[in-house]
Amino acid sequence: MNLFVYGTLLQSSNPFGSYLQNNSKWLCTGKFRGLLYDIGEYPGAVINVYAETYVWGNLVSLTHSEHAFRILDEYEGFGSEFPEPNEFIRQVIEVKTETDTVQSWTYLYNLPVTGLRRIESGNYEEYLSKK
Repeated sequence: MNLFVYGTLLQSSNPFGSYLQNNSKWLCTGKFRGLLYDIGEYPGAVINVYAETYVWGNLVSLTHSEHAFRILDEYEGFGSEFPEPNEFIRQVIEVKTETDTVQSWTYLYNLPVTGLRRIESGNYEEYLSKK
C-alpha cells in the first residue's frame, strides 16, 4: 500500500518519520495539485485539483500497512477516537510521479486555513531550510 508524505514524516529526526523510514520502501518523489500551509510545528496540505501549484513529497510503499496506519493515524490525530472534525484526514489521492500518476493514501489538513501562512513552493523541507 502506498503513502504520500510531504511534512514531518519525511524527517528522520521525528520518531514517526524514523518509524516510517524503517517500515516502508521509498519509491520516488511525487506531487499533487494543492496548497501547503504552515500550521506551526508542521505543515498541512489541502488538495485542489484546479490549483496551479503542487504539494511535493515522497511516495513510499508501507511494509505492514494495517499496523503502520494504526501508528500513523494516531500521530496525525485521525480516527473516531479523536475530536471531530479531525485535524487531518487520510484520503486516497492521485500523485504524479516523473513517469506516471498513481493512487496513494495521504494525510490532508481538514480544518479552516484562514490566517495560516501558505508555503508558496509547496515543498516543506525546502521551506524549513530557508527559515
